[in-house]
Amino acid sequence: MLYPITVEVLHQVFSPHGFVEKIVTFQKSAGFQALIQYQLQQSAILARNSLQGRNIYDGCCQLDIQFSNLDELQVNYNNERSRDFTNPSLPSEQKGKSSQPGYGDAGMYAHPVGYPQMGNAAAIAAAFGGVLPPGLSGTNDRCTVLVSNLNPDRIDEDKLFNLFSIYGNIIRIKLLRNKPDHALVQMGDGFQAELVVHFLKGAMLFGKRLEVNFSKHVNITTGSDTHDYSNSNLNRFNRNAAKNYRYCCSPTKMIHISTLPQDVTEEEIASHLEEHGTIVGTKLFEMNGKKQSLVLYENEEQATEALVCKHATSLGGSTIRISFSQLQTI
Repeated sequence: MLYPITVEVLHQVFSPHGFVEKIVTFQKSAGFQALIQYQLQQSAILARNSLQGRNIYDGCCQLDIQFSNLDELQVNYNNERSRDFTNPSLPSEQKGKSSQPGYGDAGMYAHPVGYPQMGNAAAIAAAFGGVLPPGLSGTNDRCTVLVSNLNPDRIDEDKLFNLFSIYGNIIRIKLLRNKPDHALVQMGDGFQAELVVHFLKGAMLFGKRLEVNFSKHVNITTGSDTHDYSNSNLNRFNRNAAKNYRYCCSPTKMIHISTLPQDVTEEEIASHLEEHGTIVGTKLFEMNGKKQSLVLYENEEQATEALVCKHATSLGGSTIRISFSQLQTI
């Protein structure tokens, strides 16, 4: 069975996230690729966060989406390979001529879909109701952070993933062999890296106060000592990105647990989590027909340890998801 990827298909996939102005498609040695230009930068950001890693067709045509460094697409013709939705009067391609000379030969695009580069904090602020939290600029373009003062006896890549994925999608994590209390974490984009530095610097984990700073490394190279999470279905920002941004905060004493089994009890939840600290209280409730829970610990470090160790573990046959709650009391 053939699965066509046309301008119309791409427009159908990407237009729910904002007004698509232009689409250009082309073939390269890596395969079929496309450039999508939105009217608004925040639309491009929301589309990337919502669609990255998703399939256009069921089980087929997975999207790999990155921002492009182009400011404006040039569309000369409206046809099956390119379209300017702001100028429907453009002619169709003249026979024998390429509709978009240069894009396919530029050697710049390693990913099927690109967007105009976000240029200021306004594009990100939309996810926070128009105003960024104090201390965040929204303009950082460094995606990799250096984490130090880790507890090497208790930390591993998956535990770091569980904590850092609260603030964005994780691409790769590398524990440094020559410095066992150091690690590199590559986030999905510069803003997510800024969230990590802002909210996790100074957090307590396994008896250590974390140091989190931007790394001099642009990205983490693949290798035997690098864990790749770019295709992990546990990345939280593949869908509902705007909602996840709103939930970002520094570690709290309260954790929120979702995707619980319908017949779970508060006693089972407490038993699953009590090894990580003193549980002050629990609350089991239902939202949209699904069981969820709040668990209040004695302090932030205990709650952080519970999240790091028990996120994505199995409870009663269900893989639970844990995040910090900004509620003060149960």
